[in-house]
Amino acid sequence: MQPVPPERMPGERMLEGAIACEQALDELIANAAYTVRIFDKNIGRGFNSPQRYELLRQLLLARRTNRVYIVLHETANIARDCPRLIMLLRQFSHAVSIHQTLPDARRVYDPFAVADDARFVHRFHYDDVRGVATVGDIAATGLLLKRYEEIWQASAPAVAATTIGL
Repeated sequence: MQPVPPERMPGERMLEGAIACEQALDELIANAAYTVRIFDKNIGRGFNSPQRYELLRQLLLARRTNRVYIVLHETANIARDCPRLIMLLRQFSHAVSIHQTLPDARRVYDPFAVADDARFVHRFHYDDVRGVATVGDIAATGLLLKRYEEIWQASAPAVAATTIGL
């Protein structure tokens, strides 16, 4: 009798529902040592929660070289819905970058976040609240990092730490 292959890799867990996805993202940020990369359609209100603000702030305070990179398809709601994220951008303007995708990258539909090079949270579609959180799968994380770099290259700075008006 042959052994039955596991449904999931060790260190991988399925996420069902918005709360599970948000908790997995907070866990990913809490366990990041130096870099968090986030790609999504738009920024959720979870980025204005005191808990997420503090997790990102602690990451950025840990080392001057720590970074947070965010790429979004839509950035219009950031100033309105996420003043805490704007505060982080102002306080750590050297370490937080928010980009918007250019038309070539708008076809990407599966949001994901990668911490360092060993963990990620990946939703199957931005209109779906199912996904997977993985720790320790270096090969899969490497593929997402490569994909993130491609999306980053097909994006432009979108949100600045200050607003200049005439």
